[in-house]
Amino acid sequence: MGEFELIRRYFQRQGSAHPAVALGIGDDCALLQPASGAQLAISSDMLVEGRHFFADVDPATLGHKALAVNLSDLAACGARPLAFTLALALPQADQAWLAAFARGLFTLADAHDCQLIGGDTTRGPLNICITVFGEVPVVNGRSLALLRSGAQVGDELWISGTLGDARLALEALQDRRQLPPAVLQAARARLEQPTPRVALGLALRGIASAALDVSDGLLGDLGHILQASGCGACIDTSLAAPLLAAQGATLGEEERLALVLAGGDDYELLFTAPAAQGEAVLAAAREAGTPVTRIGRIETGPGLRLVDAQGRPVSGRYASFDHFA
Repeated sequence: MGEFELIRRYFQRQGSAHPAVALGIGDDCALLQPASGAQLAISSDMLVEGRHFFADVDPATLGHKALAVNLSDLAACGARPLAFTLALALPQADQAWLAAFARGLFTLADAHDCQLIGGDTTRGPLNICITVFGEVPVVNGRSLALLRSGAQVGDELWISGTLGDARLALEALQDRRQLPPAVLQAARARLEQPTPRVALGLALRGIASAALDVSDGLLGDLGHILQASGCGACIDTSLAAPLLAAQGATLGEEERLALVLAGGDDYELLFTAPAAQGEAVLAAAREAGTPVTRIGRIETGPGLRLVDAQGRPVSGRYASFDHFA
């Protein structure tokens, strides 16, 4: 099976195109036509075997995750998905692997009405790079995109879903931790099949002041908001620690907190909103069918403080993931 037959068989689909896709697969470039008065939101992510996923991962779940991590970026920006490209390096054209990968990829793509419009395939070590395109309305000359730079002193700090379960699974799969089979299965699903919070990102437009998705760990990613917004923050660890969903895992309080604060691979939305918008945040969460938890607030001055339920400082070093650290 040659390269173009591989593309035709597994990645070129028939049927109606997304209205924003003027031209899809088949030419040297695809053509997108976003809605009038909208901006394009664009993000790329790469997944490398041995770095981002295990060699024996189920290809259907890998197809899901490859697109999910990109859709999560759109969610953090409050962008509606339109289309994506796929650059795929393969050691060999394994038909069973390709069929399963494409199934996982397109199941998630169809759920978000996001069309594959092009890309590239080549022989090489397994490497997946997706670029996703979305759109954000511009109203009266102002973009409704959620950015990292909008946090204000006094804003409340919120997180969607749960944190730390993906890191818990990673440690177990690396034989650094023992987990009961049921706990590992649930945690592994969070690692390999994250849920992009697209509906929540859309619902938060006009409510949240800043947002990003948590991919490298809560504290490390929060630091990007604080740097871009020129402010500090305080996290109540008594509100954050319960965010670890794992039931049946024997964990100490410090272990649980470390997983939540520095775990990574969660792909939840971390966002800020004015205190007066608290009810609107909860209404948006209900509309999106996604739980949210208030875990702290934005403060003046640089830096991040961790406190317990009584407001006492919490010590500890919680290092988020960094590819080159």
